[in-house]
Amino acid sequence: MTLYSTPFSIKQWNEDDRPREKLMNKGKAALSDAELVAILIGSGSLNESAVSLSQRILGKAENNLNVLGKFTVPQLMEFKGIGEAKAISIVAAMELGRRRRAGEALEKHKVTSSTSVFELMQPVIGELPHEEFWIIYMDNSNKVLQKVQLSKGGITGTLVDVRLAFKNALQLGAVGLILVHNHPSGTLKPSHADKQLTQKLVKAGESLDIKVLDHVIVTEKSYFSFADEGIL
Repeated sequence: MTLYSTPFSIKQWNEDDRPREKLMNKGKAALSDAELVAILIGSGSLNESAVSLSQRILGKAENNLNVLGKFTVPQLMEFKGIGEAKAISIVAAMELGRRRRAGEALEKHKVTSSTSVFELMQPVIGELPHEEFWIIYMDNSNKVLQKVQLSKGGITGTLVDVRLAFKNALQLGAVGLILVHNHPSGTLKPSHADKQLTQKLVKAGESLDIKVLDHVIVTEKSYFSFADEGIL
């Protein structure tokens, strides 16, 4: 009599319960998050199926895909059964999902409010561990012409090239700008440097008849709008 049981491989599962076959037969919506991750990693280990391994990873991520999206390759490789190739597959899939969210926001929304700015930029900078400063260039119908990163790592007047900001605006034919940067700390209070830089760009825009419409500070879950608060 065997003293221990052999791991139950996915190949022994009913065909409708295997992640790949389930997706083909029942559609992608029928799969759990763990089953979708299991398809990404392809296989588990000798003692654990891909689905069980995926459930363990998601458990560590609080069963939240947004949390999983912040895991780095080295962090994922800490799980037994996850090598570099599998970790890269998961990180790449999470990044594709983030870019899709950003693309959908751009397609669906004209920028008509601070909320729409948040919806557009939160997938881009809301979860970053460092600060980035972006400008959204718009036409006279509030349609986004382009969004451009101007600096990374900190927000000061010396790091943001005002001339480049308005050179881009003139090349695009933009009539309005929205300034956006993130606060990784989660605080929504603008700093003295934030306010100084805003005024510097507002004044530069006035001479070119290009209006700075807002400056929005983005965090993972919320935002602060200079225009809404009347301090633009």
